[in-house]
Amino acid sequence: MTQETVTRRTVVGRVVSDKMDKSISVLVETSVQHPLYKKYLRRSKKFHAHDAANEGRVGDLVRIEECRPVSKTKTWRLVEVIERVGG
Repeated sequence: MTQETVTRRTVVGRVVSDKMDKSISVLVETSVQHPLYKKYLRRSKKFHAHDAANEGRVGDLVRIEECRPVSKTKTWRLVEVIERVGG
């Protein structure tokens, strides 16, 4: 039986909430160019991510990837903590 490699969408964002158990809220900011005026606009979106080890803290820069739904709102999971805040 062969297993196909699945390319999953990954994004980098900042943890804005870690008050839930095994979950974090991640704010992802992207820049999009206005079609007419060519000015870059900053767009942001919040995702709930599954954090089984409770390692994400508020302010940390993290990488999350898309996965199967874990709950009603959680369809992402924490891959790694890129940068810790406060040591």
